[in-house]
Amino acid sequence: MKNTIFKGVATAIVTPFKGEEIDYESFARLIEWQIEQGVDAIVAAGTTGEGSTLTDEEHRDVIKFCVDQVKGRVPVIAGTGSNNTSYAIDLTKFACEAGADAMLVVTPYYNKATQKGLIASFTAIADASTKPCILYNVPSRTGCNLLPATVAELAKHPNIVAIKEASGNISQIAQVAALCGDSIDIYSGNDDQIIPILSLGGKGVISVLSNVMPKETADMCKLYFEGKTSEAAKLQLKYLSLVDALFCEVNPIPVKAGLAAMGYCENSLRLPLTSMEPQNEEKLLGLMRQNGIEI
Repeated sequence: MKNTIFKGVATAIVTPFKGEEIDYESFARLIEWQIEQGVDAIVAAGTTGEGSTLTDEEHRDVIKFCVDQVKGRVPVIAGTGSNNTSYAIDLTKFACEAGADAMLVVTPYYNKATQKGLIASFTAIADASTKPCILYNVPSRTGCNLLPATVAELAKHPNIVAIKEASGNISQIAQVAALCGDSIDIYSGNDDQIIPILSLGGKGVISVLSNVMPKETADMCKLYFEGKTSEAAKLQLKYLSLVDALFCEVNPIPVKAGLAAMGYCENSLRLPLTSMEPQNEEKLLGLMRQNGIEI
């Protein structure tokens, strides 16, 4: 059994912008609020953090800033994946030196590697890392699916300790759990599947929802871990409509709109992402109000 990086909720935190510049003042305030509300870890410069449109310097600065702001209170997980393995290695080495507690490494996008290629790429990154690595499977965004047998092979590596599963395929996730057992931790990558994945032995969620509802998302996991599975499931279902609204346009478009309405950042995104369609934003903000979020 490998050491677990976190148990519960890791917020896949947004990267606030003011125009084209990173808004570090808002970023610090958002990090502080997340920790105050009881999240168990923070993921910097991931998909929700628009890592793919940050410059190399910005990507590194966001990771370092998050590490320095958190000051060891919760684990910081750095998004260091790329479709260029050598770049992912360089970024991983930097994040390790910067003090990140773990790496989140997505399957190479666009290239659509074979399973053999995925094993070679993830192995090269994990070999270069001095910190634990979390595999990230999100085929709807990458065009590449990390198969259960491949995960089982990668789980043999001492630095590969977990997987963020965002395939949406519960049967596939069950196969990962069956094949890997205690050799790898499973985190839900979809906020509408937190409780189902916990029921398969998952350790928690890397969450978009927790950007706007950190305490409530953390409570969902805590209730499950306390054996109050019925109450946890009720929360999962209660927030389902809000989760759907947060993904009615590509992430992080809706969650940025939600956080802007809450006053935590400007509703500013990097192209090719654009601001939310008015009718979708109206629906999202209505659901946020219904769930007790002050905007």
